[in-house]
Amino acid sequence: MSTASASPATPSDTASPQYLARGTPELRRAQWALFAAGFSTFSLLYCVQPLMPLFTHAFKVSPAQSSLALSLCTGLLAIAIFFVGLFSQALPRKRIMALSLFASAALGTIAAVAPDWQSLLVLRALQGIAMGGVPAVAMAYLAEEVEPDTLGFVMGLYISGSAFGGLSGRVITGLVSDHFGWRAAMGTLGLLGIVAAVLFVWLLPASRRFAPQRGRGWAGVVNDVRAGAGAHLKNGPLCALFAMGGLLMGAFVTVYNYVGFRLLLPPFSLSQTFIGFIFVVYLVGIFASTFFGRLADRHGRGAMLSAGTGLALAGLLLTLSDALPILIAGIVLFTFGFFAAHAVASGWVGQLARGYKALAASLYLLVYYVGSSVLGSWGGHFWAAGSWAGVAEMAGALLTLALVISAGLVWRTGGMRRSSRQADRSPADTAVAGVADR
Repeated sequence: MSTASASPATPSDTASPQYLARGTPELRRAQWALFAAGFSTFSLLYCVQPLMPLFTHAFKVSPAQSSLALSLCTGLLAIAIFFVGLFSQALPRKRIMALSLFASAALGTIAAVAPDWQSLLVLRALQGIAMGGVPAVAMAYLAEEVEPDTLGFVMGLYISGSAFGGLSGRVITGLVSDHFGWRAAMGTLGLLGIVAAVLFVWLLPASRRFAPQRGRGWAGVVNDVRAGAGAHLKNGPLCALFAMGGLLMGAFVTVYNYVGFRLLLPPFSLSQTFIGFIFVVYLVGIFASTFFGRLADRHGRGAMLSAGTGLALAGLLLTLSDALPILIAGIVLFTFGFFAAHAVASGWVGQLARGYKALAASLYLLVYYVGSSVLGSWGGHFWAAGSWAGVAEMAGALLTLALVISAGLVWRTGGMRRSSRQADRSPADTAVAGVADR
């Protein structure tokens, strides 16, 4: 199937205006809308991380069991992202994301009054399903609507919103739970999510370069999956990016799941509030996402992907220190490297995909969140067996493998340095530029 036919919902390139261009009010509104969406989704997703030690006491569960409050949510999120991606060609982009934001915020608010551990896990599982609409569609929306030379920067801003959400969710729940308990903390995040959903609906421009394909039925979806997934899974560099997403996220969630347990124990013995404020280091993720997004646009995605992964590995090694300033510096560097690498990888997926960009984004995020769910929960066994050294050993192995894969991507793609010739291509050509120029 040709590239042109693989993007049947894209209108003619002669339509004006073709893209959301840098400096225009429409792009600024889209940036803030998706920043709000990223904030809501990821603050609700990760707000339970600093609460895990409290769950072990409130519900009498083990540290590994307490991680189910996150891993079950991310696991169902991965599945939801995939299925939303399958049907995304037939559904309006903005409406999917808006419904996702409102539903996940409402479920998060209800979870604050869960009567027992099983009820909390059920609500978190449903919340994971509800969250699937934003990550599955946001990357495709940006790849379709934003001019190619600005995509890396704008994708970085979306990732920044995700980083800010992860930061806010952890800090707010750490602070509120220390004074009012974990239920008040989760309820606060649910209400903030509803506010973010309202802002999203108000700000986001409707799709210009995408029109839903109605009446295609299940057979049309199956054909899209067969054609799209077949093309994506035969695309070696794209599959390498899928693997990168799972490895990076698995290492990241493992570290953040269990660093709170470490900081509660000697020689640190920190309070829940202080541990919550440790997550202020997420601010470097906001900077790293936009900074490396720009660098990737200018100097090549492969080199920047390797650099971000290497920085994350270096930061992980620093967390082995028992000196609190060095440990915090390690978390800062680890976080910077992760967000840098993730911003580059997620932006690269849309460029390497041979059409069916929503499906490509869904496959990337499926592997990404499966890594979070499976590897993040598996890290509890390494904590039980070897404390923090065991966690660092596991995360280090994942990052080392990711570094090897990123080096292979540099070799196979030549770093994907954008040229003016690539910037002048049609949208269909731009989607396959990385493959065609190898």
